[in-house]
Amino acid sequence: MMQDAIKGFAKQFAFTPVVANGPVPRKPHTIVLGMGGSHLAADILAAWQPERSLTIHSDYGLPPLPPSVLKDSLVIASSYSGNTEEVLDGFAKAQQQGLAVAALAVGGKLLELANQNNVPYVQLPDTGIQPRSALGFSLLALLKLMGNEEGLQEAAKLSQTLKPEKLEPEGRALAEQFRGKVPVIYASTPNRAIAYNWKIKLNETGKIPAFMNVIPELNHNEMNGFDARDASRELSRQFAFIFLRDRNDHSRNQKRFEVVRQQYENRGFPVTILELKGKTPLEKIFRSLLVADWFAVHTAESYGLESEQVPMIEEFKQLIG
Repeated sequence: MMQDAIKGFAKQFAFTPVVANGPVPRKPHTIVLGMGGSHLAADILAAWQPERSLTIHSDYGLPPLPPSVLKDSLVIASSYSGNTEEVLDGFAKAQQQGLAVAALAVGGKLLELANQNNVPYVQLPDTGIQPRSALGFSLLALLKLMGNEEGLQEAAKLSQTLKPEKLEPEGRALAEQFRGKVPVIYASTPNRAIAYNWKIKLNETGKIPAFMNVIPELNHNEMNGFDARDASRELSRQFAFIFLRDRNDHSRNQKRFEVVRQQYENRGFPVTILELKGKTPLEKIFRSLLVADWFAVHTAESYGLESEQVPMIEEFKQLIG
């Protein structure tokens, strides 16, 4: 059950990733190939350690980088199932070009190919949870393949400091508050990955439309779409907003959040302010995502929907062949 996955989430950070077919080549740049839940850990890593040279590619093939950059890159193929066709395509392209390659997956075709070609990989625990619920496992595996031992030590502390069940009341309250509404999540640009994860959890677990954007970019475009007038008010009346505020945000962006809040509330839109809290940057990220998990699972329950499975995505996979 999804609730069990949330309650047990902190235990994922006790996982000790092991590299098979090592060692992993060390390169100055990393490219992570991943779709859906299989790139979310890389998004979090980019937000947590923005100084790292990291490209995340969510498509077929390889990112359009200069050949010199590709040759100086470690390409990590990330597919939770091991059968994601876009990732397998990029993995094959990287091998064809003779690039340094590694992989992470529970199993599937990706690990078969890694073993056949003596490619380094980390096998994730097969616990039966959904990819979006396995962010701890995936982050640790990614850090191991990148040789980021300091990051591994920092992440491992979350197995003790995260308390998922204590965050359930906040998530349940949000589900009650937002019932009948379409959530729109706003964060600052450095916290884009957090807002994006909130959106994904509400889409996949909550089974509802949800959207996200970042300040200051949205101040130059999106917000004008919510300048509700009598003729267009029907188009936007279901939207309600969550602002993920961070005390480390640029001072001007903190002011932007406040001005946008005033403008939206003056136009009749509900705005909820949530402060990102945690003793460390990584704890701050995952505490927020656990609130989003509880928000999503209680949202699905409030509509009488099953929270774990993704039937429309599975239907799509069958239709595309």
